[in-house]
Amino acid sequence: MPYIDEDEQRSEPVEHRYVHGGFEGTSTRFAICYPPAARWQGRLFQPLEGANAGHENVNTGPLGQVTGGLEMIFRMGGYAVESNMGHIGDVMDPKAGPDPTIYGYRAAAESARFAKFVAAQIYGAPTAYAYVYGGSGGARRSPLCLAYAPDVWDAALPYMGDAQDGDYGDLRLLRNGTPNFSSMFNVQRVLGERINDVIDAMWPGGSGDPYAGLNTHQREELANVYRIGYPRGDESFIAQPMGQMWLWSSMATRLQADYPHYWENFWTRPGHVGFDQPELVRDDLIELDTTVKRVLYAKDLLEDPTLQTPELGQVRALASLFAAMNNMWHIPMAVQLDEAPDGYILGASVELTSGAAAGRILYVLNGHRDVLLVDSDGEAANLRFSGVEPGDRIRVDNHAFLAYCYYYRHHILPWEPEYDFLRVDGQPIYQQYELPEMSPFMGVRHTGRIEGKLLWVHHTHDSSLWPPQGLGFKANIEREYGVELARTKFRLRWTENAEHVPPNMAASVPGRANTTYLVDYQPIIEQSLADLVDWVENGVEPVDTEYDYRDGAIVLPATAKERRGIQPVVSVTANGGARAEVAVGEPVTLSAHAETPPGAGSIIGIRWDFDGQGTFPRTEDLDGSPAEVTVTTTHAYDAPGTYFATALVESHRDGDATATSRRIPNLASARIIVR
Repeated sequence: MPYIDEDEQRSEPVEHRYVHGGFEGTSTRFAICYPPAARWQGRLFQPLEGANAGHENVNTGPLGQVTGGLEMIFRMGGYAVESNMGHIGDVMDPKAGPDPTIYGYRAAAESARFAKFVAAQIYGAPTAYAYVYGGSGGARRSPLCLAYAPDVWDAALPYMGDAQDGDYGDLRLLRNGTPNFSSMFNVQRVLGERINDVIDAMWPGGSGDPYAGLNTHQREELANVYRIGYPRGDESFIAQPMGQMWLWSSMATRLQADYPHYWENFWTRPGHVGFDQPELVRDDLIELDTTVKRVLYAKDLLEDPTLQTPELGQVRALASLFAAMNNMWHIPMAVQLDEAPDGYILGASVELTSGAAAGRILYVLNGHRDVLLVDSDGEAANLRFSGVEPGDRIRVDNHAFLAYCYYYRHHILPWEPEYDFLRVDGQPIYQQYELPEMSPFMGVRHTGRIEGKLLWVHHTHDSSLWPPQGLGFKANIEREYGVELARTKFRLRWTENAEHVPPNMAASVPGRANTTYLVDYQPIIEQSLADLVDWVENGVEPVDTEYDYRDGAIVLPATAKERRGIQPVVSVTANGGARAEVAVGEPVTLSAHAETPPGAGSIIGIRWDFDGQGTFPRTEDLDGSPAEVTVTTTHAYDAPGTYFATALVESHRDGDATATSRRIPNLASARIIVR
């Protein structure tokens, strides 16, 4: 039975009626936000939380603004319903146990059904249309909602989802273990500082040869991560990864307990690097017993003057992200040790060996020297360093994570062709191990059998869900219905130069603000939701994106007419090329060309950033009418160095230069070497 424990009028972040509750005897909670009747146009929008979910108030908080929050939903004439997807934090519902259908779609469906029941009482009319959407983990689950509860939702918009597709009715736990992330972390480990040369080679005006200067093993590992699908041009996020380590921390304890053979054999049996070539991992090993100097909250990492060093930039960014996403500002998420580990710290286990938290095992999400940011699974993920005091003993060990760095060789995903290079004549090159069951919070395999509409949005520069991951659902729905009929149900849209999170939630590389190479994708999600509504309610088919797929890479056509989609296409030159070399004080001629795809509106804004600092001080004067425009400016640099001049372009479907939403961004840069 459903229950309501809060029902009140609220004015923040926008006027609405807030209804909170759950279902008796379960861990399922919901939060529903109803706008005033004058703003409601008969729609329900249900945003699904990323990662494992477990929280029902994300959309009403700061993290909800990543995809527009309540303001966007109310602008689109809907009310908002959120569910914690059947579990509180990372702890399974005692009644549901490991049932992936509860966490994958059933908790969301029952919450939506109840929201419709209450809406009919509030507004005096039934909900006409319902839409479910979400990114990352929300993209994992939103297609399941559409497939297995077609009476609830009319359409779904997953963005940045995965490629695990299967047959309708296959409700078994997923099997995976993220071997692609293991390859990514191995590249970071084996390249070390050399990753900066790779970044430079792949940025605009670079050599284009990422392998220059690398030894044989480094070349092999870098080539492997590209083959599996890592996005070219996004190598800076190999140097400073974001939430990818979270998947390891959320399953590491269970993987080692339930599937012990690989972790043992890696160090003890021929055919594994740890045994055959120990020199490739020896210098990175950590086995450290030390004591806690102090525990740290996210606020400490953001405000303590002693922790505001550039080297801790990614630690601060991740602490802020996870604290906001999981409402964990009151939980100590990091620790400062009395002795710094000497080795490769990412992914290392951190075991409390004395004190009130003795026996708790956590894993390093990110860190530098003596400061470690951690996460884990189950109750340990909820507690982190709660109950830990200065002087408590702690053990840091990374044997398991070093084995994980080569995990991709021994756990080939049979449904993903990107791994075919690890087979010869159909036979795996390396000994294979059972693919482990994933957390039930991730639901079940996708299915192409859907009754409604689905618009999939994927990013070309996503280091968490790589570009090939965007192809799986398309393939599955075409297998189910055939190409022609599939187009009546499915579209795939690519976003260029977007990461897994907006720029303000990711660290920048030293000397260059990430806003000069990444865009905020929120306007694209809102416009795509509007297009999905138009498709369902008015039969207006959304435009998809043309692309080519080769060697694990998505390649987009160079012109807007060929590319289609909704994003402007941008190019920038310096003195006529991708790279210019000038003297101090010598003017550089910068030119930006921007064009919108057919039907995508016109260019409403161009801003210039000249030095990579992300300030964008120069704005071009545009009236919002041209669908194609070229602008030129000059700039002189007063100090030697390497600079990236960037043009940030925005388009709008209606050409409204004063619009405050749905300003669709893209950007491009040129390199200037100042002697």
